[in-house]
Amino acid sequence: MARDHGFHPIRVKRVIQETADTRTYVLDTAFDYEAGQFMTFKVCGTLRSYSMSSSPTTDTEVMTTVKRVPGGLVSNWMHDHLSPGDLVEATLPAGVFCLRENGAPLVAFCGGSGVTPVLSLVKTALATTDRRVRLLTADRDADAVIFGPVLDGLAERYPGRFELRRHLDTDGGFLTEPQIREFAGNAPGTDFYVCGPDPFMDLVERVLLDGGTDPSQILIERFGLPAAEPAEQPAEAEGTITIVLGGKKHTVPQHSGETLLQSARRAGLSPPFSCEAGNCATCIAQVTEGAARMQINNALEDDEIADGWVLTCQGEPTTPDITVVYED
Repeated sequence: MARDHGFHPIRVKRVIQETADTRTYVLDTAFDYEAGQFMTFKVCGTLRSYSMSSSPTTDTEVMTTVKRVPGGLVSNWMHDHLSPGDLVEATLPAGVFCLRENGAPLVAFCGGSGVTPVLSLVKTALATTDRRVRLLTADRDADAVIFGPVLDGLAERYPGRFELRRHLDTDGGFLTEPQIREFAGNAPGTDFYVCGPDPFMDLVERVLLDGGTDPSQILIERFGLPAAEPAEQPAEAEGTITIVLGGKKHTVPQHSGETLLQSARRAGLSPPFSCEAGNCATCIAQVTEGAARMQINNALEDDEIADGWVLTCQGEPTTPDITVVYED
């Protein structure tokens, strides 16, 4: 049986104004979570995933931090309408952007609100391990810095283990490749954590890889927008895909390179989904006949996969015929 990936009503206890466009929501919940994980919120009929900024080992309350996005339906609604005492629907915590139990040095790069899960990781690593932690934050200007006093406090508390470096675009332009290489250093076995806007993450990842970092040492948190549908109709392949949604069965021919979620849409169905990046498990379903391979999986655990559960946004059939059942 899969973990509970459904939605639960959660009450907001407090709202903290971090910057002019960033708020932290303190949630009245006792859900267990790991540093670096996120929750998926259902707001205005839309799903968005937001990371916890709190640490499960150093904070007594669960907190998630949301930056207002220009034109963003969910972030704007939360900022304009969500107040203490209100209920919001959210999933249990999920995600694999978590601390590894290898004791390796931790080097993190975060841009803007990408500091949210990184703060959780940094607080937890400093409090529960003896590993060295280094963090580079990149922000537009001083007013855009999120969690500035908290990070300064950690730097003062752990002067021998925690190095904090800030980069402001207004002072020196955008972060450059040489600056990334210099901060990354050449310590073997380092775990690199990267979170922020896509161009920022792409740049950091490319510099690390070009410098010889093993891809397995780079952990990146991406909450991508839904993938665009193919411009051209994929070629039909041998076999069928049977989708069971709401207790009703629908069968369509397989199309090469098409995910199970895309096949369900082609059948005229509207199954649940959110990130379409393999992160949130909102699109989870169970393969009861046949098999599928996931391109990306940042949400399901090994025992769930063994039981046939699949992220339909990432799953492609590997057998001629397959049956996928969504939970009621």
